[in-house]
Amino acid sequence: MKHIPVLLREVLSVFEGRELSTFFDGTLGAGGHASALLEAHPEIERYLGCDRDPVALELAKRHLAPWGEKVELIRGAYADLPRILKEKKVSAVDGFLIDVGVSSMQLDEKERGFSFRGEAALDMRMDPEGELTAEEIVNRFSEKELARIFFEYGEERRSRQVAKAIVEARKKRRIRTTKELVDIVFPVATKGRLHPATLVFQALRIVVNDELGQLEKGIQAAMEHVAVGGRIAVISFHSLEDRIVKNLLRSDREGWKVLTKKPVGPTEEESKINPRSRSAKLRAAERVESDE
Repeated sequence: MKHIPVLLREVLSVFEGRELSTFFDGTLGAGGHASALLEAHPEIERYLGCDRDPVALELAKRHLAPWGEKVELIRGAYADLPRILKEKKVSAVDGFLIDVGVSSMQLDEKERGFSFRGEAALDMRMDPEGELTAEEIVNRFSEKELARIFFEYGEERRSRQVAKAIVEARKKRRIRTTKELVDIVFPVATKGRLHPATLVFQALRIVVNDELGQLEKGIQAAMEHVAVGGRIAVISFHSLEDRIVKNLLRSDREGWKVLTKKPVGPTEEESKINPRSRSAKLRAAERVESDE
């Protein structure tokens, strides 16, 4: 499937009319948002594109080649923004963008283990060099801890039943593939609009990649390193993420102006073209004064 950047027009509108010299893209992916922003803002001198996924960076490198040395690719986590900017000798950025969670590209790469469709190793690491895998979690974590993970990060109502089924299954043999996990989860997880394995896979992915911790740390770091007049835009995909974004980019935060009173979602047209955009929510804020 061709990668389609989510809420592209809405992201561009956040930075429309702004003078952007240095931009930090914390989840570069294949470079879809990046190419549109570089096209719309020829004044950009440095576009710092960061991603944990080396496959994504390789795609972005080809996609963003027309902008030459303006684009600097960084393999790493956006939560490490202070260290990255220090290494790049950048004191502040004019724009900051995060598109949270797993990308369409990663879901489509069956061997990465993000998708419950098909069969692959239970991996789910955005950074292939990360230590923790989904296989490790389902085979080593206690029943109580698994239930907590599925309830807290997947909002799975039948989290205890799912955890119990996993623990019973792993007594017989190690759970190694996505299909094996789906077969265990399917009979006991919540049935409804979503595939019964959806929330369990979401929860595992969040824990493997520390997504919520990274999100909170990353936004806090961005708020300290965005210049006065600069803007932050964050795209999230489920309530756990959106809650963190809303809490950090709140209207009563001194020195900041919220640009999105309510989260901005996709148009009906975009939802039809790209079904994965349906749950996307964009929030944005502008730094109006220094906290010094």
